[in-house]
Amino acid sequence: MLIQQFHSLLDQGWRRAFPQGRSHRRAIEHAIAMPCVFGRRTVSRTICALGRSQQDWSADYKVFSRCRWEQDLLFEPVIDEYLARYPKGLVVAAVDDTHLRKTGKKIKSAQWLRDPVSPPFHVNLMYGQRFLQMSMLFPHYREGDHAPRGIPVRFREAPPVKKPGRRASPEEIQEYKKLKKEKNLPSQALEMIRQLRSSFDKRGGAERVLLSVMDGSFCDKTMFRAELDRTCLIARCRKDARLCFPAAPGGRRKYDPQRFTPEDVRKQQELPWKGLRVYVGGKWRRARYKEVKGVLWKRGGGTRELRLIVIAPVPYKLSKNSRLNYRQPAYFLTTDLVTPAKRLSQACFDRWQIEINHRDEKDILGVGQAQVTSELSVPRHPALAVASYSMLLLAALREFGPGRTHDYTVLPKWRKYSKRPSFLDIVTLLRSDTSNEASVSSFLNHNFYQNLARFADT
Repeated sequence: MLIQQFHSLLDQGWRRAFPQGRSHRRAIEHAIAMPCVFGRRTVSRTICALGRSQQDWSADYKVFSRCRWEQDLLFEPVIDEYLARYPKGLVVAAVDDTHLRKTGKKIKSAQWLRDPVSPPFHVNLMYGQRFLQMSMLFPHYREGDHAPRGIPVRFREAPPVKKPGRRASPEEIQEYKKLKKEKNLPSQALEMIRQLRSSFDKRGGAERVLLSVMDGSFCDKTMFRAELDRTCLIARCRKDARLCFPAAPGGRRKYDPQRFTPEDVRKQQELPWKGLRVYVGGKWRRARYKEVKGVLWKRGGGTRELRLIVIAPVPYKLSKNSRLNYRQPAYFLTTDLVTPAKRLSQACFDRWQIEINHRDEKDILGVGQAQVTSELSVPRHPALAVASYSMLLLAALREFGPGRTHDYTVLPKWRKYSKRPSFLDIVTLLRSDTSNEASVSSFLNHNFYQNLARFADT
């Protein structure tokens, strides 16, 4: 059963993260109850589902506000599974930030942020928190006709530095400018990448090269001038970035005076397009790309040699008889000068899986909906929720494989057939497994399944 595999992962994989057995057991109960409950995923609702609505609730909140546990250790089973399932090749991880909406004014790290879904012609603001996430990209298409999937391995709060008020002293303004450079988003992403590299070394992946796939917000000099050990970066860049080649040897000049942009490379007729096959949208498709090696980005990478990959827009139709449409081309800069461009291009297409992670975490799992204000609880409850999300995906992968089997609920007639189960399918199966009291009585309340409906509106 899925719930037994899920509990086994939480019991064995999270043991090192908690200092005491009782806090470990209580965290497991919350991790199992959180995906199952209906409505908003608050701590009080999980307490009611666990059958403790008439008991003292302080111990459940103290798991997040007082107990000293390491949130990064919650994701170690994902690293072990990746190394065991794919023992060769690059280790690909996607990096991205996400915002969680908040309304409470007592949360210290909450502030006004730029709304990422606002249109480009009118910037909107939202009140909330900013988190940084890393997801391992599991290439299930190597095992058969299966879509890739991202499973989170890091989820940390990355708040921007607050700007001082109008009456701030010159020293406070100077300190703000200093912290703004040290604590910006790319700097915090670099710290997370280095820590993940260290985790792989400890788990037996010291010989593997880590490839971090990022979007355009991380394509700057902070990332591309950093010294990383056995780690390569690939990020989407602007189409008007000014690139050049190294200057001819024998002079003092470092950069060739002739500049070009990624858009110029795409339009260049002398450089032919090359074909490749990528797994995207549920099947293998044809795509085209151009590659330019040994380029320099003066404002970003400095004198560090980079590689430019231009991916042509893929034509598509909205219906069988509609006209042919085209997507936008993509431009990528990478520090990896050895890996074939086809492998890097596939990693760029796989990066979309972290966006699916963000959608599942917010819409289905309700990450960020817990009403906690403690300084420790505010970043750690979302981290535990995302770790529960990772373990549930991993449990479904171990129990049923990467594809969709007959164990899952039959899709409605209006739904198209899917080759892989969605996270909602996995949660539906988990809720169904909780109805078997004989299987869950050792770690859940015997009325857990009935409590899900009883306290759905509390």
